[in-house]
Amino acid sequence: MAKSKSKAAFMISSVAEQYEIHPQTLRLYEREGLLKPSRSEGNTRLYTGDDLERLEVILHLTRDLGVNLAGVEIILNMREKMGEMQTQIQEFISSLNRELVARTAPETPPSRNTLIPVINARPPATASPRRSR
Repeated sequence: MAKSKSKAAFMISSVAEQYEIHPQTLRLYEREGLLKPSRSEGNTRLYTGDDLERLEVILHLTRDLGVNLAGVEIILNMREKMGEMQTQIQEFISSLNRELVARTAPETPPSRNTLIPVINARPPATASPRRSR
């Protein structure tokens, strides 16, 4: 049986009161596409913790930094893209690390019975940098 995640959700009136903004401001942010609250069966807006975090960023940008709504939209889109890029970079690094582990095999001494001498391309682990004379 799968467990369903239950997230706390807040109605528009409690969010507006908590952040000292008018409910119409929240509706405006939704119309502008800055916030996307979920809806109940009765079509009531429900704000999750993620929505509140995003609202805090919006309010910081508008109140503290004086950014207009068009600027807020651009900044939020850039933050999302940066987050996606960070995820891609982490996946790439993980892939590289897996590949390095797969390619790194324990060194075995070369066989003395080969027709062609085997040369170890890796420098010894204890080798120090060469000095030019």
